[in-house]
Amino acid sequence: MSALGDDHFDRLSHLLDLEAEAEREQAARVTDDGEGRALTGLVLRDEDAGLGGRLLLTFGKRDVSQSLPPTRLQPGSPVLLKCPNDGEPLAIRGVVFARDAATLRVAVEDDETIPDDQTWRIELSSDEVARLRQKAAMQAARNAKRDRLAELRDALMGRREPEVQDVEGFTPLDASLNPSQREAVAAALGANDFAIIHGPPGTGKTTAVVELIRQAVRRGERVLACAPSNLAVDNLLEKLLAAGENAVRLGHPARVSETLREHTLDELVERHPDARQARRFYKEAHALFRKAGRWTRAKPEPGEKVSLRREARALIDDARQLEGRAVERILDGTPVLCATLTGLHPDVLGNRVFDLVVIDEACQTPEPACWRAIGRTRRLVLAGDHCQLPPTVLSLEAARRGLSVSLMERLVACYGPAVTRRLRVQYRMHDEIAGFSSAEFYESDLIADESVKGHLLRDLPGVAPNPTTESPVQFIDTAGAGYEEEAINDSRRNASEAEIVARQVRALVEAGLAPEQVAVIAPYSAQVKLLREVLPVPGLEIDSVDGFQGREKEAVVVSMVRSNSEGDVGFLADVRRTNVALTRARRKLIVVGDSATLANHPFYQRLLGYFERIGAHGSVWEEE
Repeated sequence: MSALGDDHFDRLSHLLDLEAEAEREQAARVTDDGEGRALTGLVLRDEDAGLGGRLLLTFGKRDVSQSLPPTRLQPGSPVLLKCPNDGEPLAIRGVVFARDAATLRVAVEDDETIPDDQTWRIELSSDEVARLRQKAAMQAARNAKRDRLAELRDALMGRREPEVQDVEGFTPLDASLNPSQREAVAAALGANDFAIIHGPPGTGKTTAVVELIRQAVRRGERVLACAPSNLAVDNLLEKLLAAGENAVRLGHPARVSETLREHTLDELVERHPDARQARRFYKEAHALFRKAGRWTRAKPEPGEKVSLRREARALIDDARQLEGRAVERILDGTPVLCATLTGLHPDVLGNRVFDLVVIDEACQTPEPACWRAIGRTRRLVLAGDHCQLPPTVLSLEAARRGLSVSLMERLVACYGPAVTRRLRVQYRMHDEIAGFSSAEFYESDLIADESVKGHLLRDLPGVAPNPTTESPVQFIDTAGAGYEEEAINDSRRNASEAEIVARQVRALVEAGLAPEQVAVIAPYSAQVKLLREVLPVPGLEIDSVDGFQGREKEAVVVSMVRSNSEGDVGFLADVRRTNVALTRARRKLIVVGDSATLANHPFYQRLLGYFERIGAHGSVWEEE
C-alpha cells in the first residue's frame, strides 16, 4: 500500500458525518412504542450529587405504584431529558445510571437548576460528543510536527517503516504461555512504534495482552489499556486484577460490570477524604440552585437569585478542586488505566501521555476512534482478528468508502508479518470444528491444544453417548425439502429451518446438556426472534452472530436461513460473519442450511466440501 496523505483524515472525518446522519435517520424511523426508545409522563422523584458535579436524578411515574413499561433505556444508555419548562423547553444530556421496575436514575452534568414540577420525557440519544472528539484527535494527528505523535502518524500512514528491536531477558510472568504467545509478547515489547497481536478464535489473545501489560509495568512503564466496548474493557480489567495488577477503570460506573465498580475511578474517588468534603459542597450548591429557581412566598430581593447562584457556583468550584486533587493522586499512583476508546475524557486524563497504549478487539472499531488513544502514547499495540467481525457501520455509503476497515486491518494489509504476530494454538474447539476456519482464514496455521483436540460432548459429566454427542460436526442439508426463506421487513427468516433447529436443541438437552451449555446462532434478526418464540427454554441463548463474538459454548447450532431458487446468499457473502458463527462451539457444531442455495458462493462450496470430507454431511430427510 502506498503512503497515505493528509486527505485520509479528511475522508474519515466526512465518513463520520455520514455515519452520524445514518444514526439520526435510523432513530427517526423507529417509533417509541415499537422499540421502547423513550419513556414519557415521568416526574422527578429525587436528586443527589455524584462525582464531577454530576446530578443523580431519579424519575418515575406520578403514581408511585405504577411500574415503568419495557424499554431499551438501560444502565449506560446515553439519553436526552426533555420537559416543556413553562414554555422554555429544556433538553439535557445524561447517562442512565440505574433502573428498577418503577424508577430510572440518570446522571447529568449540568450546573443549572432542574425543575421538579415538570413532566419529563427521557429518550435514547446518539453520542455526538464522541464523534467530535474523534474528529479533533485526527486533526491533532494531521497537524502534528516534529513530536512523537507526528512520528507515530507517519509510521501508521505508511510514510516510514516502523522500528523494531530485539527484546533480551524476557521471562514470562505467566508460565502457561505457549511459544506463539511468547513470540507475540516479545515482538510487542520490542516495537518502538507499533505492533499487532493477531488472535484467531480461542487462541488466548487476552492472555497474551495481559502478559504484555504486566511486562510493561515491570519495566516501569505506564499503560493505557483500551477496547471499543465496555464488555471488552471489563474482561481485560478482570484478568489484570486476577493476575494481581493494580489497575483503575475509567468511564461512567453505569457502564461498568457491577462486580468491577469498586475499581472505577468514580468509586475510588468517592472513598477519598477530599472527595467526601467535595460531595458536601455539591449538595449545598444544588440546594442553593433549587432555592434560586423557585420562590413560594415573598418576592426575592433584587439580585438575590444572582447571589445564590454565584454562591452555588463558588461551592462547585471548591468541590471540583478537592475532587480534582483526589483524581490526580489516584491516577498518578496507578500504573494501568483501563477505558473504552470513547471514554478517554480530556477532563479526567488531562495531558497525560503513556509509554504504551494497548487496544484490544481493535478490529471491532472504526479507525477514527483509535486516534484518540494514539495521541496519548509513545508506543501502540493492536490486538484482534481482522478475519472476524468488522466494525459495525450503519451508513452503507460510509462502509463502502472504508469506514468499516479497521486500523488493524489496514496495517496488516500494509506491513504484514513485519509488525504482526499470529497466535497459533487454540484452546476452544475440537480439531474438526476448527479445521475449516484454520484452512480458509489462517493458512492452516491453527493447532488445537491436546486438551481440546479430541474432546466431545459425551466426555462431559451426565451426557449420554449417542451419534450426536459422539461426533464434533454435523451439517443438516435442507436442499429439496421446500424450506423456503421469507422476507420480514429488511430481514429474513425460515420457519421450517427453525423447527429443525429446535429439534436439535431439544435432543442436546435430552442427552444431558444444560441449556446454558448450548447456543443458537442465526445471521438474521427475524430468525433470531422466531427461534426465541419456538424455543422458550430458560438458560438457552439465542442470538445474532454479533452477539456471540468473543464467546463460546459447548454446543452451537447455526441456522443459515437462506433458501431460495435464485441461489442468493444475501449478506452471508460477508464470510467473516460465518467464521465467527463456525468457531463458537467447543465440542459440537451443528449447521442447518440449504446446500443448493449456499453452493452458489465459492466460500460455501468449500465449506460443504469440508463437511463431506469429514463425514459430517447429512440430509434433513435423515432427521425425520
